[in-house]
Amino acid sequence: MEIQIETGVRGQETLIVRPEDTAVHYGSGLVEVFATPAMVALMEKTCLNSVRSFLPEGIGTVGIRVDVTHHRATPVGRKVVCTSRLAEVDRRRLVFDVLAEDEKGEIGRGRTFHHRYRPVHGQAQVKRESGSLAIPAEAFRSRRWRCAPRT
Repeated sequence: MEIQIETGVRGQETLIVRPEDTAVHYGSGLVEVFATPAMVALMEKTCLNSVRSFLPEGIGTVGIRVDVTHHRATPVGRKVVCTSRLAEVDRRRLVFDVLAEDEKGEIGRGRTFHHRYRPVHGQAQVKRESGSLAIPAEAFRSRRWRCAPRT
């Protein structure tokens, strides 16, 4: 099944930074500011929601690579707006340009890479103990790309 999604599709998500969105809560820092993992999660959500209406029932995307910078702190209570633009479509791979801003300006930007997949048994199965998606291995087999090796 070939799914047609044109480049240029845009998305936007907004949140107000809560204590549970901070580096202290995530364990990624010692300051009560918007955590990088929370920013990445917002970016991933923005990308997924931007293309969701183009995908048939039972098809989703999963983020497989993130290349972003988080270069300015955002305190609790401040609004963060994330925008995404679909920059590339390569068969099952979707590449998004993402930008996160608060009321003072840009806080982060970069690219996220998603892969379209068909969830196990028609729906994403969540492993209760880990909270991770159980995605069939064939969803990650690729003819033209591989995840970047750890360095």
